[in-house]
Amino acid sequence: MYYVNREQITIRLGVIPEVAETLQWLQSNWDGSLIHGMAQERALHLAIETVTDVGSYLIDGFIMRDAASYEDIVTIIAGEQVFPESLSEPLLELVKLRRPIVQDYFDWQRHELHAFTAEMPDILTTFKQAVESYLLRELGE
Repeated sequence: MYYVNREQITIRLGVIPEVAETLQWLQSNWDGSLIHGMAQERALHLAIETVTDVGSYLIDGFIMRDAASYEDIVTIIAGEQVFPESLSEPLLELVKLRRPIVQDYFDWQRHELHAFTAEMPDILTTFKQAVESYLLRELGE
């Protein structure tokens, strides 16, 4: 039997609607200001952390192979068909932003609207629904 921490997964998935709403708002109201740039940076960072945290909980709970990197987390859960194949590439590209946002933040282009700001709301929403479906399929309830 698996021990999947559904509570923590649910808590993290619960952040997705707020992140998606923020990214949608930024897309619609972008003015290139520092405040919008910092909000975009934080929203993308939260998207990355949410996807990788949920992925880590799934990997641990379902005893999937160990991940060697953030990208590997996405690759592993994609291989386990946690989400549709169409999300694999955008989620991989998303987690590749972690280094520029977290470690190379001094070079981040805060005054530019990042392409993921428009794409991520739908991708994150689909990811959330897919994970919830996966849990129901694998664990029931």
